[in-house]
Amino acid sequence: MTLSADFLSKIRSYDTDAFRRLETALGEEPLISVRLNPAKPAPACIDAGERVAWCADGVYLDARPQFTLMPELHQGRLYVQEASSMFISHVIRELTQPDTPVAYLDACAAPGGKTTAAIAALPARSVVVANEYVAERADILRENLAKWGYPYCRVMRGEVGRMARGGAQFQIVAADVPCSGEGMMRKDIRAVEQWSQRLVEQCAERQRSIVTDLWPALMPGGYMIYSTCTYSREENEEVLQYIIEGLGAEPVTIPVDAAWNIQPGIDTPYPCYRFVPGTTRGEGLFMAVVRKPGADTQGRPPKMKRVKPDCSEAPKQVAAMCRDWLGIDSRILADERGRVWAQPDTEHLPWLQPWLRPMIHVADIKGNAALPSAELALNEILRPGALPVCELGYDDALQYLRGNALALPGDTPRGAVVVQYGGVALGMVKNLGNRANNLHPAPWRILK
Repeated sequence: MTLSADFLSKIRSYDTDAFRRLETALGEEPLISVRLNPAKPAPACIDAGERVAWCADGVYLDARPQFTLMPELHQGRLYVQEASSMFISHVIRELTQPDTPVAYLDACAAPGGKTTAAIAALPARSVVVANEYVAERADILRENLAKWGYPYCRVMRGEVGRMARGGAQFQIVAADVPCSGEGMMRKDIRAVEQWSQRLVEQCAERQRSIVTDLWPALMPGGYMIYSTCTYSREENEEVLQYIIEGLGAEPVTIPVDAAWNIQPGIDTPYPCYRFVPGTTRGEGLFMAVVRKPGADTQGRPPKMKRVKPDCSEAPKQVAAMCRDWLGIDSRILADERGRVWAQPDTEHLPWLQPWLRPMIHVADIKGNAALPSAELALNEILRPGALPVCELGYDDALQYLRGNALALPGDTPRGAVVVQYGGVALGMVKNLGNRANNLHPAPWRILK
């Protein structure tokens, strides 16, 4: 890896021990880490690894397995994530109370690493809205969150300002903004090849625009978590300064253990947290937290515009069938393509009710009945025992993930069957007796 002279000159100008070590660390192999899903059983082969200090669910691996060929990954039992990014789970636990659900917006969410980390750290029944502007990245986000299986999560696609213009407000807004990517240089050669000072300046301008658009979506008394995976002051401390001095935010200090070796900000009076390879056990990350002045409006919901519905009430017979599968009270809706959606009850966060749209694709209408979806099989909303199950071995699990038909044991009930691997749901099939039609979504299939 050949780093540009301008980039090296820049990091040398920061003149700290951590950045002096960084130059050597950038020539070393990156660490490999995953984060376990606390709502699903952990794979034994992963659970035994060394834990990430700031995230109890995070595990370092000695070697990189073939993740694509691990059914556990497709079950949503783990997420491959860089260790520094897991710091958001520590931040969220510091900002919330365990028994008080909140409304959480992840504004730049794809591919879903920080969103799933937030879900694991947020109080139960918190409502999570994950937004992504780029269509292809939004599809990847939907897949990853569907596999993670949290019922109170809605994926949206669009520019961040439209939520604020619609009156949506959240108690926590996470802005993991697009950046120059310097912190990923050990993992992605493109980050090295694309770097320029002009790119840094363009990113900083865009970042200020994003946080400005997002600011109205944050409730008074609420918190904004600002983060990048880059080292430059222009994209980090200077944007933080703009949020505080330009938008009127209050800086927030997050307690950290000195043993974690998280670095302070560069030439700033404001609290912020830098992860620097060679000093901190992870890749490059910057994170800071601010608070919006004013009283917490929880219990006094803001006025929000009602969105135009893209679904209607599902046919009664279909709705009754779907409700019988669910373990959470939900509204059952159907779209014009015959897909059935569940919107779990969110009356505990009443101001979101007129704005939220359906969250979970639970079935597809077939005549007067409903055929349950693979997404339903992976989601916590599925009531235990609601559908028959069939355990698969490793080879059959891979055949399922490749989209191939399966032959199930002769005593397997006909109709919709949840297929499992290691006692954990992997997906859904329709058993016809002589074969089982595979209901694994085509975009999710293993192609190699």
